[in-house]
Parts: sequence; C-alpha cells; structure tokens
Amino acid sequence: MTQIPGALESHLAGEVTTHCFCWIIRRKDGVVHGFTDHDRLLLVGGVSCEPQTGLSASEATSSLGLGVDSAEIEGALSSLSITDGDVESGAFDEAAVETWLVNWASSDQRTLLRSSRVGTITRSGGRFVAELKSSSVDLDKISGRRITRRCDAQLGDRRCGYAGGAQSGTVISTLSDREIVAAGLKPQNGDWFDNGALTLARGGRNVVLNHEPYGGGMRLSLRDTQVPHIEVGDTFQLLPGCDKSFEQCKAKFDNSANFRGFPHLPGNDAAYNYADGKGNFDGGPLVP
Repeated sequence: MTQIPGALESHLAGEVTTHCFCWIIRRKDGVVHGFTDHDRLLLVGGVSCEPQTGLSASEATSSLGLGVDSAEIEGALSSLSITDGDVESGAFDEAAVETWLVNWASSDQRTLLRSSRVGTITRSGGRFVAELKSSSVDLDKISGRRITRRCDAQLGDRRCGYAGGAQSGTVISTLSDREIVAAGLKPQNGDWFDNGALTLARGGRNVVLNHEPYGGGMRLSLRDTQVPHIEVGDTFQLLPGCDKSFEQCKAKFDNSANFRGFPHLPGNDAAYNYADGKGNFDGGPLVP
C-alpha cells in the first residue's frame, strides 16, 4: 500500500490539484535520467526531470500475491539524454525505474508509487517502448544449476577450462552493417568461429554467424546490427563457437572431461518406455 505524506494527501483532497507524474531511471552504470509529464523542469530528490520530452506511461497493473506487476513506458529519442546508441547497446537493460506522484507547485510534496525494472525494449522509428517489471520477476529467475543435456558453462571460463581459443583480429573493411572483413584470424576448420562471441577492444559485443575467406582476410557475418558502429582499424577478440553439446565438446575442443552438462540423461521417451524388450535397456551410455 502506498503511503502518502500528509501534506500531499491534503492537497489531493482539495478541489484543485497541481499534481503530475515523474519517472527517474537509474541505469546499472550509475547514470540517472529524470522525466516528467509536466510542462516545466522539476527537481525531484535532487534529480532534474525533463518536461514533456522523455517518457509517457501506459496503465499500470498490480497483481495479488507474488504475481509480477507490469506496465510500459514509451519514450522519444528526441531527448538529449537518451540516444539511439544507448538503447541499442543495452545501457537501459535492467535499469531501475521509479514512478513518482509529485505536486508540481511544491515538488517536495511527492510519493513513490512504484519501483520497477526495465525488461524488454522494442524500437520503432524514433521511439522506443520499455516494459517494466516489478521485483517479483526475480522469483522466476533460475537459481543454481539446471539438469540438462547441454553444457551450462561458458567457453573458456573456469568451469569450462578450455584455454587458448580466443584469437585477435583487425577490421580491414566493412561490407554492410552486418558483414565485416578481418585480418589475423586463423580458423582451424570451416565452422570454427560459427556462433562465436566477438568483443571489440573499444567496447561492444556481437555474435559471428559464419565466416569464409574473402580477399586477403576473413569475411564475418554478424548476428546483430553493429552497435557501436565497427570501423576499419578496430581490433577485437573472437572466441570459437560452441553449441554446448557433448559431441562438439568432445570432437571440436577435446574437452569432454570438463563437460558441464548431463549428456547421458534419458529423455522422456526413454524414461517412460515400457520394458517390453524392444527398447535398449542395457545400462550403456546414451551418448558415446
């Protein structure tokens, strides 16, 4: 239940009110943005809230019990504090969003209506729509390990133990917003870097879908549009691709001893199959 300060409650009970909504966005990198649907700048808790340029909100729904509350905020990229690059690069992912009810005639009269986090962000033209989720969404997160056939480690981390896989490359030309040509890469076979993670030295990540020789270098097809834009001369680190399967861990990386999945886990068909002599129940491994 929202606790409304006495001064604000008295104001709201009057015949004429001067209230508005303000949104304060606190990004994980420490950057704070403030917006309001009022027509002038407001100072709320030391944060300057821009008027009518940043955000507008949809109807918010509240759920009983442990249900996840949801709402949406729509923003224009016209605000100088919100850039297309920030939205694309994920700067607002998991950002905390505070929704305040404020008396614009006396901004010290305010109350916090809800505190949410940014979930999915969709873009259309020069606008974006961010889905807001309450803290109850944390209850849906996976905690601990999952018992699956595929590996749950990341290639090259401590649990994986595979070393020496990353290679350094330099961009020598760009063919499109999702294709670049790089020098310095030496794949061991034709699909070595397929689905590999590419990390730019100046910041930014992408995934290589496939690669092939091109002129004097290697053409890399990227999964995502380049953000930040990749330029000639940029350097990067590229990891080989791993599909998390036991077969690839064994054949491609010779690292089956460190496989962090459960490849011999029987599936539903094997677990519920009737022992009528037609199935394979010799106790041998499902995956050689």
